[in-house]
Amino acid sequence: MHNTYIPPWWLNNGVLMTVYVALKMSKIWSETLKESEPIYKEQIFTGAQQTPIFGKIAIPENPKGTIIGTYGITGDLDNQWFLQILGRKAYARDYAVVVFDWRAHGKTAQLSSTLTSDGLNEGQDFVAIAAQAKSLGCPAPFWFTGYSLGGQLALWGVHYAQEQLLDPDVETEDFSSLQSSEIGGGAVICPNLDSNRSLAYLEAHPIGKYIEKAIASELKKLAVKLHEYHPHDIDLAAVNRANTIRDFDRELVISKLGFASVTEYYQACNLFNILPEINRPTLILYAADDPLFEQSVIPDLEAACRRNSNLELILTEHGGHVGYISSETCRQQHGDQDCWWAWNRILDWCDQEV
Repeated sequence: MHNTYIPPWWLNNGVLMTVYVALKMSKIWSETLKESEPIYKEQIFTGAQQTPIFGKIAIPENPKGTIIGTYGITGDLDNQWFLQILGRKAYARDYAVVVFDWRAHGKTAQLSSTLTSDGLNEGQDFVAIAAQAKSLGCPAPFWFTGYSLGGQLALWGVHYAQEQLLDPDVETEDFSSLQSSEIGGGAVICPNLDSNRSLAYLEAHPIGKYIEKAIASELKKLAVKLHEYHPHDIDLAAVNRANTIRDFDRELVISKLGFASVTEYYQACNLFNILPEINRPTLILYAADDPLFEQSVIPDLEAACRRNSNLELILTEHGGHVGYISSETCRQQHGDQDCWWAWNRILDWCDQEV
């Protein structure tokens, strides 16, 4: 267990940290930063299976690398302020920044009726975006990042990058402009590791079940918008039946991906399937008191990182789910200008790897 992260004393609880960040810091986050918003250029990328992906690019004057990132299970580029923090901080450190609405989210949902796949296709999207970003002037090394479910997508991206760029027999999209040596690796915050275990935990937990309901409500809104954008492709009756996270995947996702059950689908997306195979430097920040995930995944995560020297795990006692607000003492110890401990550590790590 790493002890380099210290929260304020009154946020020494994963639920409190998670709720505080969601309700309070979401309103005042911009006041905590000295970095300004980059001037982004909108770009429509072509992802795997020719899926259009909406994104934004910002390139500083002398970029030293490129960070490509997306957000968690719900939201879009306009309201995902935690990703906007990364964009500001990375750009200020002279990284080119590419952020994107992943499948079925934001403006990507307007462009395509293609649904989510929890990394199975989004991982390929990361690689495709990197190849196209390179042609638009973004330099190597390319770092894939995200948080929560977005962290799962980014790790699938690292996996697909090595597979598609190194194995000539893999039949995928054309990534010929991107070399394997140009993929730096990945760096993620509180990634979803095992949906079967963690969703069952949420559904049964006295507090977690309310978190599940809140997420499911946002997914339903997403599905309704998809139907409005693509009424002939998205079945409204199925949308109306999607009242839980499992319902969403059962009614709208699994049949199009060829899975017979949600359990089978979640097992296919499980990060423990690919962590042993990752061969690029990859940093995983994970909080032991994350209230969204089953704690039984932690020993498995520690074991996977011990067995693969390419994986670096920073497991902290506190932090909540994608929270990691640091105390004043913690900021002084790390020389941070603000409270965003997780993004600061990720960018410090990327700086060391460049």
